[in-house]
Amino acid sequence: MKVMKKSGEEEKVKQILTDKRLSAIKTMLEKDHAIDCLLLLYINRGKWKDAKDFMRENNLTLSDGTFRSRMIEIEDLGLAKSERIDPLKKYYLSTPLGEKVAKLLLGFFDTVEAS
Repeated sequence: MKVMKKSGEEEKVKQILTDKRLSAIKTMLEKDHAIDCLLLLYINRGKWKDAKDFMRENNLTLSDGTFRSRMIEIEDLGLAKSERIDPLKKYYLSTPLGEKVAKLLLGFFDTVEAS
């Protein structure tokens, strides 16, 4: 028989799953290449050409459509802001909240790697 987690933890899980903003961030993180894009922002690769070059240098793939879609979602959630390069192009910069999320992700992967 499984023992239920403490009610405080259950409430936190409920909040993450039901709160409009938290669930939107959770949903975004579940999407293809979302974490890639957050980490690319963290290392100042928020321009498509820079992101593409970095991914290719590391034998990874990321389509421009996926990059643009994720960046728009990340910006809509307040984790990035965009600057216009020209009428068709933007580059994205991490916000303080985006920096925190990226650092938490890096810490999470450090923990997994150390296990």
